[in-house]
Amino acid sequence: MERITSRKNPKIQYWKKLSGSAAFRRQNGEMICDGAKLLEEAVRWGVTVTALAASEGTDAAELPDVPRYLLPEDLMAYVSPMKTPQGIMFTCRIPENGMPAEGTRFVVLEGVQDPGNVGAVLRTARAMGYNGVYLLPGCADPYGPRAVRASMGAAFQLPVMEADYGDLDELKRRGVEIYAAALGEDSMDVRQAEYARFAVCIGSEGSGLSERLLRICTGRIRIPMESACESLNAAVAAGIIMWESVRGQKWRR
Repeated sequence: MERITSRKNPKIQYWKKLSGSAAFRRQNGEMICDGAKLLEEAVRWGVTVTALAASEGTDAAELPDVPRYLLPEDLMAYVSPMKTPQGIMFTCRIPENGMPAEGTRFVVLEGVQDPGNVGAVLRTARAMGYNGVYLLPGCADPYGPRAVRASMGAAFQLPVMEADYGDLDELKRRGVEIYAAALGEDSMDVRQAEYARFAVCIGSEGSGLSERLLRICTGRIRIPMESACESLNAAVAAGIIMWESVRGQKWRR
């Protein structure tokens, strides 16, 4: 195991860039993660781990052909993408999970900038058996450290596509209903919608869904709530709709 002690070490500089730049992650096809639990999930789902770093005094798993590095605690605190490092950090290849053509349920996010919300939606979508998540412009990077952590490993499993509006037109051509989670005179109660082949579009709390996306959608749904409440957190709204869409189905144990 190689020991690193300097912030100027090329590995440290590379990891810092992976942590802070979505463009750099895309350019190199790698992301950086913190914690033994995420490492366990990455290995479980066949993600290619490219490097493993551990704080001094922390047991680090040995993975075949994966270089390991030992860091003093202060250097781990400097380079880790998390405010409170867990002593284990690793880099891995960004998954290349293609969107399934035969999928029947999807989530579409537009302008959801909080990485915690994006990660939470991925986690819930995986739990509810959704086939994938489309990210339209303005969304946080699903492979940024905060989003991956909030996804609790779902980012390693669930197909995620950074999409444009034409991709939704393609879904419509495949017979997929595109529901906008938005208020309007024609909005139906979320409990009344037909959930067979569908995609649910969720926007940011501040801006909602764009007019461009609303024109693509084939229907609108709303979550009933007290009149004093105007909106819900994007991840919470997505979770409620996803649960309602699969309510009553038989779950595999």
